[in-house]
Amino acid sequence: MKNKWIKRICLLLLGVLSVSIISGCSDDRPTLNIYNWGDYIDPEVLNIFEEEYNVRVVYDTFATNEDLYVKIKQGGSSYDVIFPSDYMIERMIREDLIQKIDTTKIANINNVDEKFMNLDYDPNNQYSIPYMWGTVGIIYNKNLVNRPLTKWADLWDEEFSGEIIMLNSQRDTLAVALKKLHYSMNTRNINELEEAKNELIKQRPLVYAYQGDEIKDSIISEEAAIGVVWSGDAVAMMRENPNLVYVLPEEGTNLWFDAMVIPKDAQNVELAHKFIDFMLRPDIAAKNAEYIGYSSPIPKAIELLSDELKNNKVAYPDFSELENTEIFKDPSDLLKEYDRIWTEIFSSM
Repeated sequence: MKNKWIKRICLLLLGVLSVSIISGCSDDRPTLNIYNWGDYIDPEVLNIFEEEYNVRVVYDTFATNEDLYVKIKQGGSSYDVIFPSDYMIERMIREDLIQKIDTTKIANINNVDEKFMNLDYDPNNQYSIPYMWGTVGIIYNKNLVNRPLTKWADLWDEEFSGEIIMLNSQRDTLAVALKKLHYSMNTRNINELEEAKNELIKQRPLVYAYQGDEIKDSIISEEAAIGVVWSGDAVAMMRENPNLVYVLPEEGTNLWFDAMVIPKDAQNVELAHKFIDFMLRPDIAAKNAEYIGYSSPIPKAIELLSDELKNNKVAYPDFSELENTEIFKDPSDLLKEYDRIWTEIFSSM
């Protein structure tokens, strides 16, 4: 009996040792660490990059620009490529959190439509390369809402109580209230920001929930009838539920841009450049755009999309229809006010 248990113990120890040895055998391929929005890339694209370049990709996600900022600001994250939006890129440049990109190593940059280059948040594209773009609007279920929705003010109509989902995004949600009041979403006027806060507090009893990525499932499954969404999410949602309609509100809205940048403390800068160049290939850009529904800035990629998507006016509107839009600017000097206002909105219930 004793010998039997000794054999079992020996076998167990041998198993543990084998696992330890296997675990200790490190993958000697170069590693690229990526930090991106949730559900914002075709997973197959990462597999293709790993195979073509014989590398390993470690992929993490964030929910808001502010979450991304905190992670990078704290340091020690070792991310090589991150995907912030316009105003956050502007802040990161100002705070020296990202490094200049060597565009001589980005041959495919010539594939990007010129109208998406040299924008105010990064003149000359020294620090960022465009990834996706779009708008913020209202999506609603035409079978559950008894009239067309055309403006932000509709989200304050008591007939829709319990049917409205707002974005759990400080900047985007304050922008909705500011535009309802016919103010700039980039206002630096504290009184106007206070008015926007009060509007959102007034609206709270009508709101079903404040949500992030989960808003897609909630609207598709008809838990709620109305939501504030980014255009790319609207495209994906409308694929799943044909009763959904997306509109750009009359008061105006946000025109946004997400881009690829390299953090200051990136561990694999050369590989980061290769990945950015890879992402600008028309075939790869098309795979991403088709998968996530967001709008590509690469004309040759758009040509490769399904007719359904490339002719979709939510994803690819005529730019003449976007005149009544604003691009977010960095509100760094007002961050404490934004945080205070956001806290007061959520503590009002």
